[in-house]
Amino acid sequence: MTIKEPDFIDLSTPTGPMRVHRFLPKEGGWPAVILYSEIYQMTGPISRLAARLACEGFEVLVPEIYHEYEAPGTVLCYDKEGTDRGNFLKFEKPVSGFDSDSKALINSLVNRPEYRRKGVGTIGFCLGGHLALRTALDTRVLASACWFATDIHSATLGKGQCDDTLVRSGEIEAELLMIFGRQDPHVPAEGRRKIYDYFTETGRDFTWHEFNTAHAFARDEGLRYDAAATRIGWEITLELFKRKLR
Repeated sequence: MTIKEPDFIDLSTPTGPMRVHRFLPKEGGWPAVILYSEIYQMTGPISRLAARLACEGFEVLVPEIYHEYEAPGTVLCYDKEGTDRGNFLKFEKPVSGFDSDSKALINSLVNRPEYRRKGVGTIGFCLGGHLALRTALDTRVLASACWFATDIHSATLGKGQCDDTLVRSGEIEAELLMIFGRQDPHVPAEGRRKIYDYFTETGRDFTWHEFNTAHAFARDEGLRYDAAATRIGWEITLELFKRKLR
């Protein structure tokens, strides 16, 4: 289906206004999915992924995760300067700030009179994969697709680099989809095994996929892009969302 011209809202949060980009099908009311970006915020590849998901019949919301530190609309470049800034901010922002952002965003969705759904979905890439999983601690999240999520195994997200996402993941009620690349140095084999084992021990409802790919293989810019693996990952992501959210 076709979608409307993307727009944005500036959502009030406890740490200040947060710009949220919206991608909507042209007609009807649709279940919502929060899409968390990489450390670079609203880049071209993230915009295309959001539009692609909206075309499948979802309202897609992409928050600017560093809204406390960067002006609205700021996009960090895929270069050393942008990477250094993005990595600095993911360890500068307190975990409580990420949490209050996600709560404000979910509240804004489910409190709308016209949103007659049981809950929402989350999807994220890289840092966003971690945020998608962490947001699923909120029981209003019904499904979460986490692509090459970083810092879960090391518990190093946020100010002080001491998050509790993995140890609290036993609280998650949502169905989880975890997607990784085996050649990803950010989430090595021992890190992936740690996550897998903990999910298994705590009885989470999850599906696990590993591809022979590098980190960020779904980013359709640069040499790491793997179209075939992305296509497969996208199909299983859509199956999850269509089954759990509609």
